Amino acid sequence: MNSENFTDLGFAKLDINRESRTGINETVFCTGKTKKQILDIFQTFKKQNKSVLGTKCSIEQFEFVHHEIPQVQYNPVSGIICLKEKAPQRLDGRIAVCTAGTSDLPIAQEAVDTAVFLGATVEKYFDIGIAGIHRLLSKLELIRKADIIIAVAGMDGALPGVIAGLVDQPVIAVPTSVGYGTSFQGVSALLTMLNSCAEGVCVVNIDNGFGAAVTACKMIKQMKRKDL
Repeated sequence: MNSENFTDLGFAKLDINRESRTGINETVFCTGKTKKQILDIFQTFKKQNKSVLGTKCSIEQFEFVHHEIPQVQYNPVSGIICLKEKAPQRLDGRIAVCTAGTSDLPIAQEAVDTAVFLGATVEKYFDIGIAGIHRLLSKLELIRKADIIIAVAGMDGALPGVIAGLVDQPVIAVPTSVGYGTSFQGVSALLTMLNSCAEGVCVVNIDNGFGAAVTACKMIKQMKRKDL
């Protein structure tokens, strides 16, 4: 693979043509990068008329980039920053994003914003954790209409397993680092999800709403492709 497949900025080698190869745009993990580095990355994509997504972006990083590129969009809840140089191809499918509690909302919104950026239709069902399971049951018929379900939970991490036992869609479980001391910053929820006795649960890393959304969108693409 030659250097024409990436742009070398010295501090980063940008995978400019990733979308044509994988169907998913290049994504910038903003944590640990300077404001100037993020700006340089976004400017490079803009010059080539390419869309780009950034995750875990701080308000300070966004404001620095926005001053030079007013077109960038930002959600302070999810920490998602994006530049949309062209509209994404619409995905013929729906994703339901569910959270156990309001404290899981930042990671759930990261999944929502990522999926929307990639062209998916997303429905949100927040604060329906099993501590008051009637809240989940009140939304169950709506959730069952989705093609893929993303379930986001901290604490005991039980929500994805409960949902998976009630639906026939695949469930992507996202553990969050929400909880008291023995939650071990999300490890407890992660282990609960990995050990779910309900079938059809796959698990991404702690606080990885982005990864869950990308997986869901790729699954929808494959499902619809096989329907043709």
